Amino acid sequence: MVGVGMVLGDWFPGYWIAAVSLPLLALGIFDLLQTRHTLWRNYPIISHMRWLFEGIRPEIRQYLIESDGDSFPFSREQRSLVYQRAKNQLQTIPFGTQQDVYSSGYSFFSHSLKPEHVDVSTLRVRIGGDRCLQPYSSSILNISAMSFGSLSGNAISALNRGAKLGSFAHDTGEGGLSRYHRQNGGDIIWEIGSGYFGCRTDDGHFDPAKFQTVAQDPQVKMIEIKLSQGAKPGHGGMLPGPKVNAEIAEARGVPEGVDCISPASHSAFDTPMGLIAFVARLRDLSGGKPVGFKLCIGHKHEFMAIVKAMIKSDVYPDFIVIDGKEGGTGAAPVEFANSVGLPLRDGLHFANMTLIGAGIRDKIRVGASGKIVSGADMTQAMALGADWCNSARGFMFAIGCIQARACHTNKCPTGVATQDKLRQAGLNVGDKSVRVANFHRNTLYGFAEMIGAMGLKSPHEITFTMINFREAHFSGALLARLEKGQLLKEGCPEDYAKPWRAANPESFR
Repeated sequence: MVGVGMVLGDWFPGYWIAAVSLPLLALGIFDLLQTRHTLWRNYPIISHMRWLFEGIRPEIRQYLIESDGDSFPFSREQRSLVYQRAKNQLQTIPFGTQQDVYSSGYSFFSHSLKPEHVDVSTLRVRIGGDRCLQPYSSSILNISAMSFGSLSGNAISALNRGAKLGSFAHDTGEGGLSRYHRQNGGDIIWEIGSGYFGCRTDDGHFDPAKFQTVAQDPQVKMIEIKLSQGAKPGHGGMLPGPKVNAEIAEARGVPEGVDCISPASHSAFDTPMGLIAFVARLRDLSGGKPVGFKLCIGHKHEFMAIVKAMIKSDVYPDFIVIDGKEGGTGAAPVEFANSVGLPLRDGLHFANMTLIGAGIRDKIRVGASGKIVSGADMTQAMALGADWCNSARGFMFAIGCIQARACHTNKCPTGVATQDKLRQAGLNVGDKSVRVANFHRNTLYGFAEMIGAMGLKSPHEITFTMINFREAHFSGALLARLEKGQLLKEGCPEDYAKPWRAANPESFR
């Protein structure tokens, strides 16, 4: 063969060039035509190097660099789990855990010698209080808030179609209810932020008539008022005019090509009592659909002031979503992403104890959002007080995100977080929507098996005492447990009693 190659090389100097280039040309054509891998479509040929290095990287990493459990925001083990579940692939790991089970902060659950079988079809929760006329039967795992504009149209379409296939809900984020949310008919949680996108006047205030028109769409199942988000609580935002294209302008109800401002706070209310009145107003305008709010816990007395406002007015939101500071699909200043807001576990535990201590926990459903990608993450959130969980980055991984962390540059290589038409064209909606539904279904199976191994028949049986903590997972104050109504009585632990005394339903200050 060597002799033949040398002879052909003498007769035809381009022999070796053709021998290399023709297979690469064929591979490039295949990459452009296939639909399963966005990276291959957007970066023909060269993107295969990622899979090559993934194949040899475990050995390099094992001896020289890192383990599967290292790397933030999400480890390779976490990302691989999502990819495998989205593709219906093998979801087990070999050779035992790579976590240090004796390290500070490690947590684990107690199992039972009498496991139970949990029917995945029953893993739903009814959301809607006494004054809700259209309660919603929600999956206990839904797509968390991510706006059109932050994500591409194809990404939103794939997520919503996946939600439709899997019978779960898709939160719009504060960027409005776009054509991409509507076209596949998946259940919608419409998030209303401080910019009131989709229901605003020309000067950026809340427009009740516009809200009523959209909110009564049968596809909209719940309304969520965004007070703050984990990535940048207490911080507004601006989408520069050049990025406000015709589709974004349509979804948000703003002028095309003009800077789009999201204020740091709402103009429709500025007190706890005002917030609760706004909740009641939106519930009436929507025709009695579940209305609640989302926040990352900050000053504890401010959340308690909202609770006092509920009791004083005898008006309760149908749900509250607690976002942890570790959440973050959107770009944020480093000071906010790293140093502002309570992490999910702390914030969720505090909110749950406050509602219990005020004697109103049974009136309100609680959701949890913040770095939830597995059944174990869900179990921990529910042990800390959640009735259901939302996941943002988990579903981003399901549609192809590779954690390139280029979300804010408009150069996302997988077409997920970009408005670049060429890049997002590589994301095949039909294929990725199936992966969204697969990830949801397989994660619920993992969750069901886990709580079944704990001897439970339902998520409602999960309790705080079932989590075992290696040393301090929270501050000592947040480990306090309150009984129903204890905040209203003498003898309440001072770590809760002090902010409760400071809470004023008439003011956030």
